[in-house]
Amino acid sequence: MTFRPAVLVATLLALASVGAARAEEPDLIFKKSTVWKLLTPDHKLAVYGIDDPDVEGVACHYTVPEKGGLEGMFGVAEEVSDISLACRQIGPIRFKAKTEQGAEVFRARRSLIFKKMQIVRGCDAKRNVLVYMVYTDKIVEGSPKNSTSSVPIMPWGSDAPPRCGDWIK
Repeated sequence: MTFRPAVLVATLLALASVGAARAEEPDLIFKKSTVWKLLTPDHKLAVYGIDDPDVEGVACHYTVPEKGGLEGMFGVAEEVSDISLACRQIGPIRFKAKTEQGAEVFRARRSLIFKKMQIVRGCDAKRNVLVYMVYTDKIVEGSPKNSTSSVPIMPWGSDAPPRCGDWIK
């Protein structure tokens, strides 16, 4: 059996893209330049919005740094792990299916192959609050940098709010 690096890289790229299909593509809200570059793209902060694919009525916004320069222009830059997160109730909460604590809501790559950002969800059943966390990890070593956002499940209209603890596997 011959070792084929091209096959390994293609397999890793395919596996990395599987999680990206978990949720819809994020909506770009806006970008702001943080470092000006003369001939290549600037370094920027980008704000994106996503809807929770399993919990109707919750939206999250996250801000990520995006490297410019030659690496950023060609899509080979390893992005830093500084990501902020804010999630809010934007309508009546409806759970689409039972999920596990720490269930993945969204995933995106932060380097060519090995680093990815993940937004995961849990339920604080005692307080009836959805808890979202964003973090990055690598195959070998992740980062302790993270951000957390809480969404208290409130009544919307005349309906009583659901209990998130009823939707945990």
